[in-house]
Amino acid sequence: MPLRFCVIGTGRAGMIHARNLSQRIPTAELVAVCDANPDSAKQTADELGVTRCYTDYQEAVADDGIDAVVIVTPTFLHRDIACAAAENGKHVFLEKPMAVTTEECRDIMAAVERAGVKLQIGFMRRFDEGFLRTKDILDSGEMGRVMKIKSTGRGPGLPSPWMFDLKKSNGIVAEVNSHDMDSLRWFTGAEIERAYAEAGNFKCDHAKADFPDFYDNILVMFCFDNGAIGEVDGTCPCHYGYDARVEILCEKGVLFVGTVEQKGCTQVTVDGTVVGRAVESWRFLFRDAYLAEMEHFVACVREDRRPKVTGTDGLKAVEMVLAANQSLCDRAPVELASSGVS
Repeated sequence: MPLRFCVIGTGRAGMIHARNLSQRIPTAELVAVCDANPDSAKQTADELGVTRCYTDYQEAVADDGIDAVVIVTPTFLHRDIACAAAENGKHVFLEKPMAVTTEECRDIMAAVERAGVKLQIGFMRRFDEGFLRTKDILDSGEMGRVMKIKSTGRGPGLPSPWMFDLKKSNGIVAEVNSHDMDSLRWFTGAEIERAYAEAGNFKCDHAKADFPDFYDNILVMFCFDNGAIGEVDGTCPCHYGYDARVEILCEKGVLFVGTVEQKGCTQVTVDGTVVGRAVESWRFLFRDAYLAEMEHFVACVREDRRPKVTGTDGLKAVEMVLAANQSLCDRAPVELASSGVS
């Protein structure tokens, strides 16, 4: 019997998961959708042939005909929805960032532990072919230890208005760069000890009056407990395309993951002009990774296995986000052991 899912949140990322569950994973079935916007919920239900359509997540998670939920809502709603789902015996796939505070992350982890259900965080880059190949090379030891690692994450479009309030979103370093935070931990196999950040608002002038602490560009440097140095370069909006790249300098060479250029044709003319296209959207770049991460979650539930991306991974990324924001506030490096970020 297929695993029965409800997708809670039918925006762009929610639709990726909804379409994968309804069309591309034979061992799963999309039986319900939920969105506070009734028009969005109905449109999704109609498109995918789903008969159960909710606007209240409490009603959705209480549905006995649902085995698991995919939560793709604004971050400040994650804790309440995830805990309610777990308390109702639903397995939880939770999009990044896991939550707004570390306390909220721990509440989610405690709820799924009490209920005995699975929890997976949506760090889909861990399921991307290029990222997996890079991880295998690093783990083999053939490149020696990681000395420096830089992860770039830049989104093309304007941030959603709710992201301007850092108390609700933690800013673009959370909403855009949580993936980069996780990649640094995953590739180095280490935890951060210190963070230092600088940021600025260059393109979102309309947000400055009401949200003076909002930023659309950020650089964060991290020092890891194994001696490695890391950097996250985040921008939203960058307008030129979706830009996700990682450079890893090792003792015995360098690794590059990702490219700003869209796969396909690049034109070079006799006058030396090079013409190509930038990657348009994360929805296309990581299409297969989104499918692979959900296939993995379904398999973990059906076979009672522990997901590869856990609540602890979500929590650690939130800690890195909070350290970056505290550094911006303090205008100084933040020591993780003594920062008390929450």
